Amino acid sequence: MARAVWNGTVIAESSDTVIVEGNHYFLLEAVDPALLRPSTHHTVCHWKGTASYYDLVVDGNTNKNAVWYYPEPSEAAKQIKGRVAFWKGVQVTD
Repeated sequence: MARAVWNGTVIAESSDTVIVEGNHYFLLEAVDPALLRPSTHHTVCHWKGTASYYDLVVDGNTNKNAVWYYPEPSEAAKQIKGRVAFWKGVQVTD
């Protein structure tokens, strides 16, 4: 079971993750939606496509752009569609 924790709060927990480049991609449904705020930030990966981001908000603290996802991943990365990954201090264990 993989678990993502930030600021002492479990953000996501699931036995159904996909690991790509060392990152666990959780189904969006595994994440507490009350902790996510849409971000306008985007980045481009040469093989996965354009990533979008969420900010994490826990107990009034915001971790900007700490959650990323690919709304329309490339064919090579289709296994991560509908999934999110974490960084910026979010601890992911399995």
